[in-house]
Amino acid sequence: MNLPNKLTMLRIVLIPIMMGFLLIQFRGEYGYYAQFFALGIFIIAAITDGLDGYIARRQGEITKFGKLIDPLADKLLISAALIAFVDMGRISAWPVLLIIGREFAVMGLRVLAAAEGTVISASKLGKAKTVLQITAIISVMIHPQIIRFPFQIHQILIWLAVGITIYSGYDYFRRGQKVLLDEQQG
Repeated sequence: MNLPNKLTMLRIVLIPIMMGFLLIQFRGEYGYYAQFFALGIFIIAAITDGLDGYIARRQGEITKFGKLIDPLADKLLISAALIAFVDMGRISAWPVLLIIGREFAVMGLRVLAAAEGTVISASKLGKAKTVLQITAIISVMIHPQIIRFPFQIHQILIWLAVGITIYSGYDYFRRGQKVLLDEQQG
C-alpha cells in the first residue's frame, strides 16, 4: 500500500464523515459549523484526488489497485455530495441523475474496453469535468450556509458541470467506439 493508494483510501474514509456533517441537522450555530466542517472535509478529499495521481506518476508508483480504486473513489465522493444536496433540497435531482448516469456509462465502457485489452485513458475533458464538478459542489456547500451570493451561482455551476460531464461522456464513447463496434460484430 503506497502513499498514493493511502491517499485514495483516505478519500473514501472521508466520504461518510463529510456526509454526517452535511446531513445531521444541527440547530443554531452548530449547524453553521457542521456545514463548514463538511466543506473542509470535501476540500481535503478533493485535494487528495489530484495529489494521489500526481505522486503516483512522479514516483512511478502506479498500481493496478490505484487504477481501479482511484476513479471509484472520485465517483463516490462526487455522487455522495450530490445525493446529499438532493436530500437537503439544495439542488434538483435532474442534474444529479445526469451526472451519475454518465459516470456509470463511462465506467461500463472502460470496463468493456479493459476486457478487450484496450485502455481508454482519462482525457483533458474528463479532468476539466472533475474540476468543474468539485467547484460546483463547493459552491453549493457555501451557498446559502456560509456565503450568500447575489444570484444563484451554485445552480449555474451545477448545470455547467452537467454540460461538460455529458460532453466528456460523449468524448469517451467517441474514443471507445471501436470497442463498441467490435462487440456488436462479435
